[in-house]
Amino acid sequence: MHIHILGVCGTFMGGLALLAKQQGHRVTGSDENVYPPMSTQLEEQGIGLKNGYDAKNLEDAPDLVVIGNALSRGNPEVEAVLNLGLPYVSGPQWLYNYILKDRWVVAVAGTHGKTTTSSMLAWILERANLRPGFLIGGIPLNLGVSARLGAAPYFVVEADEYDTAFFDKCSKFLHYRPRTAVLNNLEYDHADIFPDLAAIQCQFHQLVRSIPGNGLIIAPETDDNIAEVLRMGCWTPVAKTALKSPTSAAEWQAELKRSDASRFEIHRAGRKAGVVEWNLTGLHNVQNALAAVAAAGHIGVHAEGAIATLCSFAGVKRRLEIRAIINGITLYDDFAHHPTAIATTLQGLRARVDGERIIAILEPRSNTMRMGIHANTLGASLRAADIAILYQPAELGWNVGQIAEAADNISVSGSLDALVEWLGREARPGDHLVFMSNGSFGGIHQRVATVLWERT
Repeated sequence: MHIHILGVCGTFMGGLALLAKQQGHRVTGSDENVYPPMSTQLEEQGIGLKNGYDAKNLEDAPDLVVIGNALSRGNPEVEAVLNLGLPYVSGPQWLYNYILKDRWVVAVAGTHGKTTTSSMLAWILERANLRPGFLIGGIPLNLGVSARLGAAPYFVVEADEYDTAFFDKCSKFLHYRPRTAVLNNLEYDHADIFPDLAAIQCQFHQLVRSIPGNGLIIAPETDDNIAEVLRMGCWTPVAKTALKSPTSAAEWQAELKRSDASRFEIHRAGRKAGVVEWNLTGLHNVQNALAAVAAAGHIGVHAEGAIATLCSFAGVKRRLEIRAIINGITLYDDFAHHPTAIATTLQGLRARVDGERIIAILEPRSNTMRMGIHANTLGASLRAADIAILYQPAELGWNVGQIAEAADNISVSGSLDALVEWLGREARPGDHLVFMSNGSFGGIHQRVATVLWERT
């Protein structure tokens, strides 16, 4: 079968392309945002890429077109699909029909930590010789690809609440029908889709309704928004996670042994199950680890083995990924999309580097950030940085300068060239430069690295 994918360089759709290729299909795709790491991954797997959307991309008359949720009516290739009468389907529906319907699905949902928790869980199952399938919105460094067909029965999927397609406006995760579900956390996001938090909670409750009674939900003990969802009605056992405290009744608890969260104990039902010691930092990753170990336990992986595996977990591309160390200056790439994620990432790094200087460079690129929805909380999320620079692209619909006016450590730049020049001139040994964006950020990482190398 020839499958053509519209929006193929998105993390989700690119993963579908890999799965379809592994099933033996001929796979092509088109996108207008072709950049690494996804474009590189697809090309390495022999998937033909078309740069830009055009009716000519369909001249081979594919047997099936899979349409990503970023595309809508008016797109020339979408219009050609409809006019030619080609068979088409959404990405989530294709995933269920062709991959998930006969598998034990482990879905990881939530505002934050989906990619990292899914990666941890896939790595745990891999090391337990279960050969899991997975589809993750990033590339786990231990596994090298974002998607793999794997062997039955287990399949780990990052479960996004974003809408499915222009012809299907329910959340993507409602197509997956998991038996094991992680609800990591819940905050207001995706303001371009949801009018308020209650609308997102409604979709999460629809997910809860689909989980069987012999399944399992893993949820944090202290997340009030998740708790409210579960109070709407829950027919599935719930395992709670939490940081260890005298008042916690959570089944799974973590006790920090280092302030940067690079070493911590995991306890189950009051008994120590093991110690995680790794290169990651931050309380958010401790919560991710608890959820991954609990989910693996539902499948049958003993906690001791899961915990030992996490000690070798290397992280995920673009999640505080070290891109270069040049003359003692460390450059990081981080997939920032929400103030809470920004704050926890910088706080974890601060705990690790102590008094060394952190310079955070942020591009407000997610749809919600571009709408200015997080304007009131974005400044506070950058407090752990010594210097924070907000990039103001010309097409941004609001003035980020209002954030800089209220914080001593924040400034604004409207020029990538000027940013690169300033960082190349002012960065000094011991600095940590954290580039935060959910896009390519104009290749700023490579440009700054080049300037720093030339300076040495």
